Amino acid sequence: MRDYTKIEAWRLADDLTVAIYEATRSFPREERYGLTSQLRRAASSVPANIAEGSARETKRDYLHFLYIARGSLAETRYFTHLATRLGYLTAPESERVEGQTSTAFACLHGLIRAVESEAGKLSKTLASLSSAMMLFLARMFPAA
Repeated sequence: MRDYTKIEAWRLADDLTVAIYEATRSFPREERYGLTSQLRRAASSVPANIAEGSARETKRDYLHFLYIARGSLAETRYFTHLATRLGYLTAPESERVEGQTSTAFACLHGLIRAVESEAGKLSKTLASLSSAMMLFLARMFPAA
């Protein structure tokens, strides 16, 4: 088991999550169960999946959760973009969060490449397929 608190990608994602929570405090009340909730869940999913993956026994399982974290980071980027277009984030807030998101993406990408290299090509393919299957099932059968 890896200590996720020592993983730089986790630290950056954790900082991003705190920044998102701070930025969304000023969102309109009517967005509490809409964009505010979606953005916070997407952001918090990134460090949560890195942490969960780090507790897994195999590199394949670890990669699966890193891929999910990457998808959640992409979601965070989109919801930040939407919040900016809707005028919920100021230009400086948006630039700050986008900068943190880009930094987290780059670090997570490096972590994924390193783990993929360790796991080998077959494990990478299997992890990608299982991630795609899980995302498909999550979209087909959303949690209530």
